[in-house]
Amino acid sequence: MKTRLKELRARLGINQTELAKRAKISRQTVSLIERGEFMPSLLIATKIARVFKEPVEEIFQFEEEELK
Repeated sequence: MKTRLKELRARLGINQTELAKRAKISRQTVSLIERGEFMPSLLIATKIARVFKEPVEEIFQFEEEELK
C-alpha cells in the first residue's frame, strides 16, 4: 500500500505527533503507517483523511498486485 502521509503532513506543516493528536491516534501508529509496516483500519484511515480533508482513497492506494 502506498500512502501520501508524509507529503500531506509537509503541505500542512505538521509533524507526526501533531497528526496523531488531530486524528486521535498514536504517533507510533502514524510512524508505522508511513514506513509501510502497518495497514490502517478503515476507522484510522478515515480519521486521518478528515485531518487532511481528503478522501481516504486519495491518501492510501493499494498496489495492483495487492488487489489480486
